[in-house]
Amino acid sequence: MSDQSDSKLAERNIPGMNRNARFAEVQRAENVGSTLKRIALYFAHEKIMVICMLAVVIFGTVCGVYAPSLQSRAIDMIAGTVTGSFAKTLIFMLVVYLLYSGSQLLQGLLSAKISQRIVKRMREELFGKIVDLPVRYLDTHSHGDVMSRMTNDIENISTTVSQSLPSLFSGVLTIIGTVAIMLWYCPQLALLSFATVLLTLLATKILSGKVRKFSRKRQMLLGQLNGTVEEMVSGYHTVVAYNHQDMTAEEFCNTADSLTKAGIKTDIFSGVMGPIMNCIGNIGFVIIAAFGGYFSINGLISVGVISAFIVYAKQFSRPINEIAQIYGQLQTAIAGAERVFTVLNEVNEDKTGEALAEEKSAAVTFQNVWFAYEPEHPVIRDFTLTVPSGKKVALVGATGSGKTTIVNLLMRFYDIDGGEIFINKQNIRDVSRGSLRQNVAIVLQDTVLFSNTVRNNLKYGNENAGEEQIQLAVEISRCKDMIDFLPQGYDTVLTGSGETISQGQRQLLAIARAFVADPKILILDEATSNVDTRTEKAIQDAMQLVMKNRTSIVIAHRLSTIRDSDLIVVMDHGAMVESGTHEELLAERGKYYELYMTQYAGFAT
Repeated sequence: MSDQSDSKLAERNIPGMNRNARFAEVQRAENVGSTLKRIALYFAHEKIMVICMLAVVIFGTVCGVYAPSLQSRAIDMIAGTVTGSFAKTLIFMLVVYLLYSGSQLLQGLLSAKISQRIVKRMREELFGKIVDLPVRYLDTHSHGDVMSRMTNDIENISTTVSQSLPSLFSGVLTIIGTVAIMLWYCPQLALLSFATVLLTLLATKILSGKVRKFSRKRQMLLGQLNGTVEEMVSGYHTVVAYNHQDMTAEEFCNTADSLTKAGIKTDIFSGVMGPIMNCIGNIGFVIIAAFGGYFSINGLISVGVISAFIVYAKQFSRPINEIAQIYGQLQTAIAGAERVFTVLNEVNEDKTGEALAEEKSAAVTFQNVWFAYEPEHPVIRDFTLTVPSGKKVALVGATGSGKTTIVNLLMRFYDIDGGEIFINKQNIRDVSRGSLRQNVAIVLQDTVLFSNTVRNNLKYGNENAGEEQIQLAVEISRCKDMIDFLPQGYDTVLTGSGETISQGQRQLLAIARAFVADPKILILDEATSNVDTRTEKAIQDAMQLVMKNRTSIVIAHRLSTIRDSDLIVVMDHGAMVESGTHEELLAERGKYYELYMTQYAGFAT
């Protein structure tokens, strides 16, 4: 045992922790106290297993501290300074070491089980919270950051619970026990042995600072390198089209060279940790051997005590080094837990309210509606509109005029700041979001399909839809031939959100999905933007049948697709500037006329 370095012992007692990761950049929590209290609540759910693990740690620590004293007694028996049964002492020492090893194994199993249970509970709570968060939260927070909290932060917590906390607890107990027994054997030699601890702490502080500095730089460069690769792979067609292969390769090589230099420096400083700790440990052995021999000659201690002191000195420095190493990991885990709790503290989307009245008609009325994503910057200004039941109303206007925002307000993705929105005579503020959205189907410009079968994707808005209803929706949306062409037809699994089929085909499936939902109100937000003109015309003809007796709101940039609308509303800067039929608006020669003539002349709007 005395031949092993502190660093190797530390890594052996903290599985999975590589020497560079120990000195990675430390994230710090802003409110450590409250975060630790909340983490403790998760441990409270596993209190029986936690108590068992603590008992095992205490038992193992006692065995580890007691074993060297048995070794000391055995050596003194050989030297003839003490009497007793040498064989029994050896057997007892073997049993103690076996118990110590068994407790270490059991400690690892219990800590792993506790960590996985805690992380499972935390992960379920976080995912449940994300599902219930308002749309505003996910619109205003980076999706990558939200994913990082679900994956990286929780994984850090799991690693800390399963590895660092047991090591920290057993390390503190080992230090206390070792110091006590060394002082009991020989206070003078114990104090001399403790002098090497200062050298250990000083070396750890200097080297960890250097490694952390270059590790931080290496992580930054690794992020840049990954970003370069991701951009090149995702935008490969663009890179090749503009003949930027050499430039991209040069950029990659420059970043890779810098990463290599930072990695070499990190490995150098982290690599010398073991030899330096060995050197300091050997200095401690020299001190113990020299002064221990002197004390032994003068009759203060026996030869066996010197042997025990060598083991105790190693036991004493090892947990100190471990605690220094896991300190950063503990800080990072607490910071990660704080980030997770920040999401859990968010207010859920309000799902209370009454059910939408069961009526065949579904007239939608916007009355003096005001809304702003940010205060003092209104996006919708005093908007008033009535969409008669069973009629088709189109919203047109330049990008940023507020068309999609109107749809978001109707779906209650956001609540209005002023005015009222009614379905029939029922204020949607009084209607639960769940009931409201069960009666409204929406097809967005950015199509979202899920990694599931085609059939389950079509039934996403209506799980009780029958086969006839699905077949009718597929026929109307003109995607029957496409589905029949797939390897397993309706049972074909769409991987990667439907990346194996074209954008236009995904759009057709999204339209069919809306038809299967059989809503009272149908919203089409640039629903045919990704299909060719011929398919678009076929869909438009079929949609006339589907939208018959169904309230429909259509957002379109291609004005040719909404010429047959019962009412066309022209929006500009969040307000209605014109309304009427296609012919009426052309006759007025206003904003709609300008948009239409611009498209007719062949220019994009």
